[in-house]
Amino acid sequence: MAAQKRSKGNAGRKVKDKWKAKEWYNVHAPKMFNEMVIGETPAADPELLLGRTTEVTVQDLTGDFSKMHIKFKFKITGVDGHEAKTSFIGHDLTSDYVRRLTRRKKTKTDHVVDVLTFDHYTLRIKTMSIAERRIQSSQEIGMRQAIGVALNEMAKNMTLSDFVKAIISGDLGKDIAKACRVVIPIKRIEIRKTEVLKVGDGEPESIIEEVPVQEAVEETEETVEVSEEVSVEETVDVSEEVPAEETVEEVPKDAPVKKTSKRTKKVSEEEVPEEKASEEE
Repeated sequence: MAAQKRSKGNAGRKVKDKWKAKEWYNVHAPKMFNEMVIGETPAADPELLLGRTTEVTVQDLTGDFSKMHIKFKFKITGVDGHEAKTSFIGHDLTSDYVRRLTRRKKTKTDHVVDVLTFDHYTLRIKTMSIAERRIQSSQEIGMRQAIGVALNEMAKNMTLSDFVKAIISGDLGKDIAKACRVVIPIKRIEIRKTEVLKVGDGEPESIIEEVPVQEAVEETEETVEVSEEVSVEETVDVSEEVPAEETVEEVPKDAPVKKTSKRTKKVSEEEVPEEKASEEE
């Protein structure tokens, strides 16, 4: 009896739809990427958004198709109305890109280094070096030491925004590879992963150049003017190419006159009916 009463009581209760209470919030990238919108996320309370993380490829941020294997990680740190603000917490390479770099008869060496930037950001950098042939363990140890020294020296004179810009362009990996040539020539070195361990002073500056509004308007006006000029020239050229007088072909006076063959005449005479021939007689 008690079980039946409980079932009846639960059946009478109305189930609330949690999605109706939620609202959508726009997620913005940090100032380093011009605070562009990178996605949307639902939440019933703005405080629940704090701490959420998202991943965006460099192609989505800059439009560069060749950098689609680099993923940036952002963390929501504040909410203003329906706009969620984020901060940079690190980057990573896609797994398929890492698999493509590794081949047989080549040595892959991983190394982890903690560096301090000029604006007092503490970063943990994970590098991946690929040698053209198999190397010895002693050479790997010397290469790791050279990578650690090179990264610490470069980070002292670079801000976080400069560091991230060097990772996107690939200049950071090239500079590290040059430093390792003393030990052994390296084919390439990739910054496989970075993590922000400690936030530094201030917010990093933007690394994406914005096109001014006036220049964009001028470019659009120039394209419109050029298209109009091209259309006018095309109409004039068409009218000049096909004049009305040239449509009639003139036969030259000295042209040879075509003569009908005798064979055709004989055929025509044979095809005349017999009745008409008798009448003529």
